[in-house]
Amino acid sequence: MTISFRNSTRIAVEVTFLRLEPGRSAAVTLAPGDSVVVVPAPAVGYYRHLYDSVGQAHCWWLRRMMPDAELAALLADPAVSIHVLYRGGQPVGFYELDGRGARDVNLSYFGLLPQALGRGVGRVLLDAAIADARARSEAGTVRVNTCTADHPRALPNYLDAGFRPLRTVREIWDIPDRLGLTIPERLRV
Repeated sequence: MTISFRNSTRIAVEVTFLRLEPGRSAAVTLAPGDSVVVVPAPAVGYYRHLYDSVGQAHCWWLRRMMPDAELAALLADPAVSIHVLYRGGQPVGFYELDGRGARDVNLSYFGLLPQALGRGVGRVLLDAAIADARARSEAGTVRVNTCTADHPRALPNYLDAGFRPLRTVREIWDIPDRLGLTIPERLRV
């Protein structure tokens, strides 16, 4: 797949699609003072803050291009849920579950804000995402995809959690320069 825009930087990524079969979820043990909160129909500005903070270093750009009204409609859809990890009252990570049109649930977005990286909360948040997704999934399966633009621990963490790769595809993206994303040299075409 190639996505093109004028005044853009072209990158190549390997996208791996994974699936977690039905099974028992790991117990989720949050640290004292941590909580995962479902934020029903979050304000577009708040969602963009989470998305941009997590995705800035990983070329997350699709939702940045989405018009506010379209994003608000998506966030208001009852089949889509946003879950935020708070530590000491501050958001430090989030995940988005999408159950539209499928018997399984897609873990659409998952990540930690920069200040939470390397602090041992990623796996706990992933376990919470899996438990929540399985609870919402008619079939008990969870889908996710990650790419070579994501954090280098993303794919190993999904594999460690029990996800199995279905396929990997090479995609070319033209990321609009106006978004101001830092594009790693290793991805540039």
